Amino acid sequence: MPLFPHDTSPDSSTILPIPPADSPVSPLAPSPDVDLALAQTSDLPIATPPADFSVSPQAPAPPVDPITDQTPPLPLRRSDQVRAPPAHLRDYSCFLAVLSLHEPHTYRETCTNPLWQKAMTEELQALEKTHTWDLVDLPRGKSAIGCKWVYKIKTKSDGTIERYKARLVTKRYAKEYGIDYEETFAPVTRITSVHSLFTITAIHQWLLFQMDVKNAFLNGDLTEEVYIQAPPSYSNCPNKVCLLHRALYGLKQAPRAWFAKFSNTVHQFSFSSSPHDTTLFIRRSDQGMILLLLYVDDMIITGNDHSGISDFKQFLHQQFKMKDLGHLGYFLGLEVSSDSIGYYLSQTKYTSDLLSRASLTDTKVVSTPLEMNARLTPLDGTPLSDATLYRQLVGSLVYLTVTLPDIAYAVHLKQHIVSRSSTEAEYRALADTTSELLALRWLLEDMGLTHSSPTVIHCDNRSAIQIAHNDVFHERTKHIEIDCHLVRHHLSAGILRLLPVSSSDQTADIFTKTFPPSRFRDLVSKLKMASVRPP
Repeated sequence: MPLFPHDTSPDSSTILPIPPADSPVSPLAPSPDVDLALAQTSDLPIATPPADFSVSPQAPAPPVDPITDQTPPLPLRRSDQVRAPPAHLRDYSCFLAVLSLHEPHTYRETCTNPLWQKAMTEELQALEKTHTWDLVDLPRGKSAIGCKWVYKIKTKSDGTIERYKARLVTKRYAKEYGIDYEETFAPVTRITSVHSLFTITAIHQWLLFQMDVKNAFLNGDLTEEVYIQAPPSYSNCPNKVCLLHRALYGLKQAPRAWFAKFSNTVHQFSFSSSPHDTTLFIRRSDQGMILLLLYVDDMIITGNDHSGISDFKQFLHQQFKMKDLGHLGYFLGLEVSSDSIGYYLSQTKYTSDLLSRASLTDTKVVSTPLEMNARLTPLDGTPLSDATLYRQLVGSLVYLTVTLPDIAYAVHLKQHIVSRSSTEAEYRALADTTSELLALRWLLEDMGLTHSSPTVIHCDNRSAIQIAHNDVFHERTKHIEIDCHLVRHHLSAGILRLLPVSSSDQTADIFTKTFPPSRFRDLVSKLKMASVRPP
């Protein structure tokens, strides 16, 4: 680098020559010019101090740096007094968390980590305890499916590490339909059922309990003959393969086998599945009602039969290896809290992780999710550098609408039928709303909430209301499909009731249009969203 600040050329770096060792002049010896200056200053008169002059003792002056010709700064004197924080910082608290957790992708990365070694040991012990496989010789004409370890760091709702989890899974791409598996469908609960369950518990002021099944898929029984290669830790049996008796993770039929096992088990405790959501199990008795909602291996239990809930928990512990998590606090990324008014659902950690993935933690906050009169075309902007990440972010935003409906749209699919008028479009939307409303009514009835009066639907198109009430077919309505007229059928049956509403009072417009901040905040207030952090 340049030695002098005025010389910035990379080729003109100045280097001071050092005399050779045998040179008669030492590199530190004073030059003749210095000797001449010293000789001239020696002839100057020397001032004599007065007799009464006294010199007070002082600390020796700090040495001067011979290179920079500057005095180094004196060390700062620190006070020993205890410093109190300012008043405006008393309401703040600091929290330190790991922002990035490394999850290994190969077995080799975990060989020297005792935490992952412990997690794999626990997984293998669970496999042996449930008699998941037998080590056998591979029969002629059969092939063994490969397996691998999958590692995941489980975190709590506040982002701290809960445990290190290792799963031994099979490689799905090596399976063949009709040989390694047949039926694979397994139901999972809908988010509508989760919302409905929270509504029922808030109305009746019931308690919510959560339980988790450890190694849930290992409880499913296999009907197919499946062989897998021995895991890496089984190096002492190089010529053996594993004949599976249980549904190992990664098998396409594993979720179906587990759900069938769990359904048959809870049916022994007098539970029955809801015909409108097979993951909702209901038990009615003289003591009360118990509701159970299952999502793979996580379940919510609530009801007014407290003794029955305790007995049912003991029954589950006898059938499976369970983990009782107590009162519900975190479920499917939803943070659950409650007070005397009801339950609060939030996704604080989920939102924070989403912003970090999108690199939007330091961006400016806006008042509305979309600008007024925004028009987007497929050719706007620059091509995405990572299309996969974009799809993941969009899917995460869709799931974020579970607790933030103000960023949601009514539908995420384009209508495949061309409507010839706004009245026809509104009428088709009424038919879709009626279908969702009927399913919700039936689901709430399964949970014990009956309806004795029609459900009101507000529509801001009077022409669509007239078509729904009047059984007429004219030039503008004769082409509408018969299934759209189910609105008319349920109106006559007294299940629905259509009422007109002005566009200014239509709350559903927040899901279909853009608004200025003031109007947007007014519509958000009608969605019963809490703007403060729940207790």
